[in-house]
Amino acid sequence: MKFYHNTLLILLAIVLLAGCATPKGDTIADKRDYVLDMKDATLARLYEETPIAKEQIKNAAGYGVFSNVGTNLFLLSSGSGYGIVTDNDSRNIIYMKMRTLGAGLGVGIKDFRAVIIFRKREDFEVFVEKGWEFGGQADAAFKSGEKGDAYSAAQSADLDIITYQLTEVGAAIQATLQGTKYWKDKDLNQ
Repeated sequence: MKFYHNTLLILLAIVLLAGCATPKGDTIADKRDYVLDMKDATLARLYEETPIAKEQIKNAAGYGVFSNVGTNLFLLSSGSGYGIVTDNDSRNIIYMKMRTLGAGLGVGIKDFRAVIIFRKREDFEVFVEKGWEFGGQADAAFKSGEKGDAYSAAQSADLDIITYQLTEVGAAIQATLQGTKYWKDKDLNQ
């Protein structure tokens, strides 16, 4: 009975934390600004940590920057978040939401940023219009602010993309197969 009660509390905490991955702000303009600030801060950090990424983004069809809160409890992983996709040709931006579900071994919760670089125009268009991605991910993250470290690897099974993950805070050790659904944020794209 105690195991059941503790497991239920952990699952509830995971659901509540995953639901926190939304842009902050009282108005649509505030939320858009929040997403743009997240994008700028993430790219600045990525360029500092991995300078080649700047050239990869410059030469790509487009790129996306996402904020995600992900959780893993034994065999189930889930996550949710938001982000922005930029078309390098037109410079148009599209605000998006995301939800992740997967299976694999692990335990933990982490707040991370993902930068997705689309090398091909077709992959960029498929992503924006259909939004599915399937892939594998492995993590070892123990980080709080500037303390600790994180190692992540992710690979898409269906798109020709480059993915970078930057852990903000969290503790996780996991290896999962995941499906992620991305879709346009109707409110922020008005």
